[in-house]
Amino acid sequence: MTEIVVTDCNLNSVCERIEQHCCVDDTSTIKRHTNTGAKLWGRVRSKLLRQKLDPQTVQSKNWHMDVIEMNGVRIYFSSNMIKVEFSMKFTSRDLSLKRTPSKKQSGVFGVKISVVTKRERSKVPYIVRQCIEEVEKRGIDEVGIYRISGVATDIQALKAAFDANTKDILMMLSDMDINAIAGTLKLYFRELPEPLLTDRLYPAFMEGISLSDPAAKENCMMHLLRSLPDPNLITFLTLLEHLKRVAEKEPINKMSLHNLATVFGPTLLRPSESESSKAQITLASDIWSHDVMAQVQVLLYYLQHPPISFAELKKNTLYFSTDV
Repeated sequence: MTEIVVTDCNLNSVCERIEQHCCVDDTSTIKRHTNTGAKLWGRVRSKLLRQKLDPQTVQSKNWHMDVIEMNGVRIYFSSNMIKVEFSMKFTSRDLSLKRTPSKKQSGVFGVKISVVTKRERSKVPYIVRQCIEEVEKRGIDEVGIYRISGVATDIQALKAAFDANTKDILMMLSDMDINAIAGTLKLYFRELPEPLLTDRLYPAFMEGISLSDPAAKENCMMHLLRSLPDPNLITFLTLLEHLKRVAEKEPINKMSLHNLATVFGPTLLRPSESESSKAQITLASDIWSHDVMAQVQVLLYYLQHPPISFAELKKNTLYFSTDV
């Protein structure tokens, strides 16, 4: 728990102090916008006004102890002091990507992609289509799109709306911060019972990307795509083309193909629980340097590949579509 105590009741300085403490910079956390403090101050001021507490006359008020809570930040007000408390939790990347087995059949999060598409009678889950459409409509020029995290409570609100199939979802999307929509899409893929590129094919993807002969690698990587169940393949190709369109705006949004592969690779392609258990005998740093880098390279390979057509990929190929 981190505490910030301000005794002169200068609320603008509170926000500056919060900003200094909230910007954590490590290998898995990206610094937030420099206006985070200003945004928080806006929320605090709005709360104060709703409670008929004028922030311009703080020094002249003799208040009783009051508390405002927002997104894990707790602000205490007394007659001559403002105290801000918040806590930060670091979760290692391997734990944040770990899947929790689920037998859910309702909703969309944590449900097999084949179940969702069959229920919706669609080729690509509705949540994927809508989030992509919204990002391309008003977020494709946003600096750090998909890299900068959205507000957790906004993401959870969107998750609940999609799970409940609320009729207000389109209005929510149009009003929601674009980083929260991008975060919702990432969360959907992260919470799939198995990754989009499947547990079964994971070892083959790892072997295929390591091939040194370009022709052999091409044949292997295309064969692996053909081996995916249709809902997984069509959804993957849809996401692939979307990410390519995002990368076309790299001079504006600063998101290159490699940046996008780094964000999505370990989410779309992860070892199964059994593979992870085997890997426990090695050092965590070895797991990171080998598996994660390979996962990024797999997605980067497809992102750098010329457009891949579902029809052409399946042409003259005998295959059997099975449930995930």
